Amino acid sequence: MLPDTESRLRDSGLRPTRQRIALAELLFAKGDRHLTAEELHEEATFAGVPVSLATVYNTLHQFTEAGLLRVLAIESAKTYFDTNVSDHHHFYVEGDSEVVDIPVSNLEISNLPEPPEGMEIAHVDVVIRLRRKAR
Repeated sequence: MLPDTESRLRDSGLRPTRQRIALAELLFAKGDRHLTAEELHEEATFAGVPVSLATVYNTLHQFTEAGLLRVLAIESAKTYFDTNVSDHHHFYVEGDSEVVDIPVSNLEISNLPEPPEGMEIAHVDVVIRLRRKAR
């Protein structure tokens, strides 16, 4: 077990169950990354972690609500979970279904519209879709 996994979960208000610890270690042991619930389920199965796909989905959403992950809804059929919760944007490589971070310092956003009365802008997500050049 990674030394801070259990305390990281507790500090986020989550009870460190065996399944949460196992999934957190799979998620965070490889640094910043973007993955779907299906990809994490496949990793868990390969690692011998007995967990259903529904439990993986539930755990990812619990981690998101606790501030440990960001949700990236890039395609209607696929939701990516980002272990990097800092302000940053993304490239999405169409055809490869690959998500790549864009450091926030490389993109400047201006002239945002005024939010409706009583609302404030919480976050701006920019996804730049890429495709391979035709040869």
